[in-house]
Amino acid sequence: MKFWLLIATFTGVLYAQQAPPATRTDSIVVIGSVQPVALAEVDRDITLLPLPEKEIPLWNSWFSLLQLDPALDLQQRAPGGFQADLSIRGATFGQTLVLLNGMRVNDVQTGHFDLDLPIPLDIISNIEVLKGSGSAFYGSDAIGGVVNVRTEPAPRDSARGNLLDTSEFRLLGGAGNFGFNQQHAVAAIARQHWSEEIGFARDFSTGFIPDRDYRNLALSSLSLVKTRLGATSLLLAYSDRPYGADQFYGPYPAWERIKTWFLAAHQDLGQNTQADFAFRRHTDLFVLFRDNPAIYTNRHLDDSWQGDLRRHDKLPFHGLLSYGVEGLAESIHSNNLGVHDRKRASGYVFYEIRSARRYSLSAGIREEVYGTRQVATSPSLSGAAWLTGRIKLRAAATRAFRLPSYTELYYSDPADLGNPNLKPESATSYEGGADAYLRTSLHASVTVFQRRDTNVIDYVRANPGAIWQATNFDKLHFTGVEAATVWEPRTGQHLSVTFSALRGISASDQQILQSKYTFNYPVHSAVVAWNGTVWKNLIARTRLGVLDRLNQRPYALWDVSAGYTAGRVRPFLQLSNLSNTSYQEIVGVAMPGRSIVGGVEFYVFGGNR
Repeated sequence: MKFWLLIATFTGVLYAQQAPPATRTDSIVVIGSVQPVALAEVDRDITLLPLPEKEIPLWNSWFSLLQLDPALDLQQRAPGGFQADLSIRGATFGQTLVLLNGMRVNDVQTGHFDLDLPIPLDIISNIEVLKGSGSAFYGSDAIGGVVNVRTEPAPRDSARGNLLDTSEFRLLGGAGNFGFNQQHAVAAIARQHWSEEIGFARDFSTGFIPDRDYRNLALSSLSLVKTRLGATSLLLAYSDRPYGADQFYGPYPAWERIKTWFLAAHQDLGQNTQADFAFRRHTDLFVLFRDNPAIYTNRHLDDSWQGDLRRHDKLPFHGLLSYGVEGLAESIHSNNLGVHDRKRASGYVFYEIRSARRYSLSAGIREEVYGTRQVATSPSLSGAAWLTGRIKLRAAATRAFRLPSYTELYYSDPADLGNPNLKPESATSYEGGADAYLRTSLHASVTVFQRRDTNVIDYVRANPGAIWQATNFDKLHFTGVEAATVWEPRTGQHLSVTFSALRGISASDQQILQSKYTFNYPVHSAVVAWNGTVWKNLIARTRLGVLDRLNQRPYALWDVSAGYTAGRVRPFLQLSNLSNTSYQEIVGVAMPGRSIVGGVEFYVFGGNR
């Protein structure tokens, strides 16, 4: 009762404030809120990473976009955008939830495959990142944060909301050192009430060292139809990725092949109700000794089915009530992990009030039932207030949880051993921050946060000669600060300077031996990035990142790309790790030195969106 009285009092105080000056146009995000909202109006720490069509040749994978934010610790095992762990604010890779158009793609076998998106880079429109717990919105796994990869099939008439009549067909080819070559293609057609986009991507490398070759294939189809009932969309995707996995999971010359099938459907049921459904199948063929599979080979197949029904109702005083139900079924068939399945069902309700450039408040709760009628409760409370037309303060308190993966529960090999008695993880997070819109072209922000984790799952061992054993850490606390300045000196120019600092400590008397993942976080990380038009139709981007990981030597990476954006034939050039830095993002897994890729994008017909 006191909780809701506090909300009512806060609402009354904010509603009595005087309205500030008119708002400026801003990007729209769908993550971290019950409905799409302007980025400047959010009351959580959210990063938007856009990917305009003309800039796609400047990026070697969608992983490169994630590296623009130092709070996102991308720990790659290989280049190519398919094998990496993502940590947000010191959380483990399993504590990051990955969404594709709002639907879960986290892998029930292991969190190592959470970033294995089965779509080509060419159909991604932007990436949204919610930093901080998000279980009240999205359920399990969203302890450190949430990444939502979005695809948009065609441009719209901003006045009417209809699709614009357009069509295009473009091809891309490139080659580089380490035996790299790539071929991409996108065909799209849109009419007033429907659209279709088909994407293809093949990336190949013989590897920068032996047993580090890879071949990535991704296919996708994105369909959209608009009727009186609302929008209907269907995404079909498939990927096939064999690769050399030397040292990936221990001192072994391993090889692996992963495949993904993904189907997602969305249906508007009028203006206030939406229904979603998705199916994901993932297979993993793992060979510990590449040249002798008979010694040790694993075959895993996991399926996940998910569906939801959501509704929004407007209330007085700028209020919005959102509520819905969700269901998730997961299963695995494995010669190592066995045959298992589990189901989850959840319901949630959110109350939100929002007045542009004045205030916002969001309060919600999710109840998720799993296992033998076990219940996880995830509340969330966040709010923001504009002190002036340029200065906004925000704060949030949230709770999140995560169920163990099947690998953590049941896996065994010569180096690792699971634990069927693992408990679910939980975390309580607090954050506060400020945003300053000093000019139309200048924005600065700072956020401080603390996350208190309980029953964190990690692998530990007593000495280097022992095997890694999955276990629960009693209590861990992570405290950090993030700061960013974004400046647009002129139209088409974008300069950002961002920084994060993090400190993790054990808050219990439990003895922590050698930890495999938890204590591999960056203590300090900074990124300076620029992208824009150099001259007429010549565009470029550059990123300089410096990372200081706990108990390791700091290192810097510098990337530069350039491309031409006019005409049918558009050359591009990508230069990665220009300083030829020797580094490891995961201990024991070497990453490549200086690399160069050059190629051409060819527009058979159509143009930029």
